[in-house]
Amino acid sequence: MENSEHKEGAVTKSIENQTAKLPSDTYLIGAGIAVAISLTLKMMGKKPEALFVGQWVAPILILGVYNKLVKQSGND
Repeated sequence: MENSEHKEGAVTKSIENQTAKLPSDTYLIGAGIAVAISLTLKMMGKKPEALFVGQWVAPILILGVYNKLVKQSGND
């Protein structure tokens, strides 16, 4: 069931084709590393930096979910 009105652009297709090559674990590991760096910065007394890095976790995980959806349903 393909709808020509809702086709993705060339840039989106290119990005999805490249990110689909990454294993899903990449995003989970990246989020874990961000948590570890944030915790380390917090223990070093660098609270603003720790909060900044800690805020990366959610976007990384959301990108992982998007990556998984693209792999499962494909693009166009």
